[in-house]
Amino acid sequence: MSHDHRFALGRFALACGEVMEDAHLSYRVLGQATPTADNLVLYPSSYGAWPEDIDWVVGPILDPERWCVVLVSQFGNGRSSSPSTGGAGVAGHPWPVTHADNVGAQRRLLEEVFGIEAPALIYGWSMGAQQGFHWAVLEPGRCRRLLALCGTARTTPHNRLFLLSLRRALTADPAWNGRCFEAEPLQGLRAFTSIYASWAASQAHFRDLSLAAGGWSSLEDHVDRAWLPHYRRHDPRDLLAMIDTWWASDVATASGCGNDLVAALGRVSAAVTVMAGSHDLYFTPDDCAAEAALIREARFELLPSTLGHRAGNPRDDPALQRRIRDALDALLERSC
Repeated sequence: MSHDHRFALGRFALACGEVMEDAHLSYRVLGQATPTADNLVLYPSSYGAWPEDIDWVVGPILDPERWCVVLVSQFGNGRSSSPSTGGAGVAGHPWPVTHADNVGAQRRLLEEVFGIEAPALIYGWSMGAQQGFHWAVLEPGRCRRLLALCGTARTTPHNRLFLLSLRRALTADPAWNGRCFEAEPLQGLRAFTSIYASWAASQAHFRDLSLAAGGWSSLEDHVDRAWLPHYRRHDPRDLLAMIDTWWASDVATASGCGNDLVAALGRVSAAVTVMAGSHDLYFTPDDCAAEAALIREARFELLPSTLGHRAGNPRDDPALQRRIRDALDALLERSC
């Protein structure tokens, strides 16, 4: 049975200039690394995801006989340094950690634990794809291949509106005192989850959803039983921290290119495949395709599915799994 490892970073300097004391990364390894670790796949986590939520890809998509997959929890998700683990000492409002910091910490993990500078592949869904894009821009010599699923290199204004609605819903709870939560914000979490459910799955998904077949008595019951537990297990401070990191995601800013996304993505030398969900409301196909067009070695593919954003994490959809695996096989055949 797989278990998580802890990589101590010590005093970790953040891109904003602040320092995180006693920082650490939590990670899980599936598969066996070769003596030179040239088969290592880096898989950064998505919003609210722990390794046990996303490690299903090892098997259906990433062959554990071929690959050594390192699932890394991003800062703020409750496993790596987060407000709930003591990282709140630098948090303030908002949480100052960006994907540039995730990349810097992951780079040290690869160097100091696995003895390599460049993984064979970076595989990321959602916020994991955001981290993958940051790798490709900030560390072009270390990112050979990137499979970016349902994510963008820059968070769009409409996506930020969604994040704003989540933050406002959670902090509207009476337990929020303006700086922290004095109790579990269950009322805020229910509002948060209702918003999340309405965006993560498409309109078509909910149109076709059979509440009776799922054993739910109402739409409210569906949200409370199928969605709420996933987010209620998190410390609400961590949910806010990850929102702040998602909000700030922008490879142009992180790379010193100001607002010039064209210049930032022009730095990418990796072989890249960008896959977008046909009904994704967070990272729309148009947004993903527009960014892919700015990357020299990028190919764009559509994942046709009413699952919406979750098309990029199709745990229970073998057809989508095959489509992603085929795209991965094609990516691996490309020179880099």
